[in-house]
Amino acid sequence: MTQLLIRENRILSALLEVSKVLNSSFELEKNLSRTMNVLGDFLEMERGSVFLLDHFTKELRIVAAHGLTKEQIERGKYKIGEGIVGRVLKKGSPMVIPNVGEEPLFLNKTGSRISKNGISFLCVPVKFKGESIGVLSADRIFKDKAITVDEDIRVLEIVASIIAQYVILWKHYKESEKERENLKLELKGRYSLPNIIGSSDKMQQVFEAVHRVAHSKATVLLYGESGTGKELIAKAIHYMSPRTKLPFVKFNCASIPEGLLESELFGHERGAFTGAINARKGRFELANGGTILLDEVGDLPINLQPKILRVLQEREFERVGGEKTIKVDVRLIAATGRNLEELVSKGKFREDLYYRLNVVPIFMPSIRERKEDIPLLIEHFIKRFNEENMKDVFISPEALRLLVDYDWPGNVRELENTMERLVVMSVKNTISPSDLPINLKLLPPKEVLQKESLKAGIEDIEKSSIFDALEKTGWIQAKAARIIGLTPRQIGYKMKKYRIASPIGLQ
Repeated sequence: MTQLLIRENRILSALLEVSKVLNSSFELEKNLSRTMNVLGDFLEMERGSVFLLDHFTKELRIVAAHGLTKEQIERGKYKIGEGIVGRVLKKGSPMVIPNVGEEPLFLNKTGSRISKNGISFLCVPVKFKGESIGVLSADRIFKDKAITVDEDIRVLEIVASIIAQYVILWKHYKESEKERENLKLELKGRYSLPNIIGSSDKMQQVFEAVHRVAHSKATVLLYGESGTGKELIAKAIHYMSPRTKLPFVKFNCASIPEGLLESELFGHERGAFTGAINARKGRFELANGGTILLDEVGDLPINLQPKILRVLQEREFERVGGEKTIKVDVRLIAATGRNLEELVSKGKFREDLYYRLNVVPIFMPSIRERKEDIPLLIEHFIKRFNEENMKDVFISPEALRLLVDYDWPGNVRELENTMERLVVMSVKNTISPSDLPINLKLLPPKEVLQKESLKAGIEDIEKSSIFDALEKTGWIQAKAARIIGLTPRQIGYKMKKYRIASPIGLQ
């Protein structure tokens, strides 16, 4: 009786530990391997395997085992109906082989039983809702001959039931993960805009905002550094809106002298000021029915801001030198690279105008914030400039890496200009690192940037690079110039600039 209680306690402890292992994570093979080791540690099982059915290959393979080597596990594959394992899956019922040495159906594919005589083999199906999804096999669990095979089968069937539920949960988890990834990819490519390239999360947020706001009448404020594509986004909003067939007018508030700004925006009557020979419509009138983009809106003079606010609120204004009130229906999009809140706090920008402009803010990321888009942009620009210049130029992986690593302070505009220059000036089919501008080839380390200015850091590296090249080529300037991508004239200039002189014996 005492032995029976001990055995039952071992069985319960093993089952509890198996449940803990399978509830720990969704790492299938790792947890099933730990499960088989638990059966070996808590019970007396010398060898045991979990086979799962691959529904594509229609093949059973060992995914976890105890008492088998890695090579033996890899050999453990059976077709449905093949051997004992295959038959158990096909019939969906347990099989017991008292002595595998006397059973021709026992194939011993793993080769784990050198001497097959005297070994009993047990096999139970791993079933879920009546469907066999795998097989659990083991040699006799209990060595005590007083314990019947039925007891072994009972333990294996309980473990197989727990494994079946775990495998089904794992499959659901994997399907959910795959569905989530597919949905993520679908959403990632869901939003796109003509002539604007970007698959990064930050650009997808911009595209989504454009899609949401385009059909509304809301005022939009585009934030972003110079060269990030604010004008392209403004055009996209206009051409996706109901105003698409009406004018899109762009005006840069920083490009016109302050004295002419009011006239440019609101127009003037004849004789309003010296030189006003004829009456002239301003940008708001020209944009009537459509969209106006006020770029660099942070540079608007404080005295002109109330008139902009009036146009936004009342949809009306007067020309310079005129008394007639003109009504307009214009959708305003403003853009700035400056911090308007800071300008408001300093009294340089009206708070009421700021809130009226900032209805829907859209933040344009700099290129260094979306580096994953750089290869796409480069591919686009190379293709375009190849077509324009009737060339067939490619970029090497090494050069591409340098282009991706660079911070691009001028953003997409700088990248576009650089790619055009590289394609136009290329004499080969492949753009290599030596073809890149010097500021791209000599990227300064972060430590230098923290201690010194960017210019000083680049100059130090440039000087060191020239010195190393000269030493490698025996101070032959033409050869050194080729190594670092300079002309002989340029390297001569740089040597004078950095006061690099040839050794006395080589002068």
